[in-house]
Amino acid sequence: MSNAQVVPRRYPIPAEPRVPGRAVKLGPVSVEHPDGAASTLVSKVGLSEICLSYRAQSGERLLALDHINLQVRAGEFVCIVGPSGCGKSTLLHLIAGLQAQTSGQVLVDGHPVQGPGTDRILIFQEHGLFPWLTVAENVEFGMKMKGVPRADRRERTSHYLRLVHLAKFEKSYIHQLSGGMKQRVAIARALATEPDVLLMDEPFAALDAQTRDLLHDELERIWRDTGRTIIFVTHNVREAVRLGDRVVLLTFRPGRVKSEFPVQLPRPRSLEDPEVALAAREVLDELREEINRSLEAEYNEGVKPHIKPGGQA
Repeated sequence: MSNAQVVPRRYPIPAEPRVPGRAVKLGPVSVEHPDGAASTLVSKVGLSEICLSYRAQSGERLLALDHINLQVRAGEFVCIVGPSGCGKSTLLHLIAGLQAQTSGQVLVDGHPVQGPGTDRILIFQEHGLFPWLTVAENVEFGMKMKGVPRADRRERTSHYLRLVHLAKFEKSYIHQLSGGMKQRVAIARALATEPDVLLMDEPFAALDAQTRDLLHDELERIWRDTGRTIIFVTHNVREAVRLGDRVVLLTFRPGRVKSEFPVQLPRPRSLEDPEVALAAREVLDELREEINRSLEAEYNEGVKPHIKPGGQA
């Protein structure tokens, strides 16, 4: 590939779902430095042999995630893509501690995740803001629940509202803001609790193209200024390449890591950059296979046998 900017690392996909295995303790990860020297570091977020199954209404046991292994470095911006129903959002819930896996381990700084924590904040597509509170009061809310002193809360609130360019709107109410401004309030509220890991579940999907592009720039600037680790779920492959250091592709149900695409384009990037489009095409070629599998499965599930006269199919 000329001007290759992404080099996928592919993983073998078993023909049939495997039986969920036992929990495996994640060890240190070897990181190769530019000078060629290897250093042993613990990943910021580590997913080791993650399996998740659940019982459907029919009583059948369904496998949603199958032996997911993924390491995220401190300060890395990782984007996760995949067809609908592959478990992208579920992975964020596991990392956030809002849901428990069937087997395997989720580790943050080498320690098992045993529930929600202020070191990990999840931002949904729906902003989850309180309409009866002002912008500043919304940003303060998480800190207030943590018992942060009032003076510190106000100082942090002012800082993060400036960071998202909303300082002039601190006394406004949520209904007075545009969709993009609401999303920036949600980001400021998450950052104000000073989490190590920011988990984002399609936060810009409902926004118009112009607002989305502006928020891409804002998020990249905030990520650069704060050094937070970000794990970002999206259906938009070009958005993933625009934002991520690495794009992780999941298979159709059960979700498995199919490929990883390190993005080697210089920043800042734009969705309209030809290099971004070219890199996104590499990811989309593999994603399209999984989308076709999901459509085929949906079609087959919806097909009912035609009964001929006499009761024969």
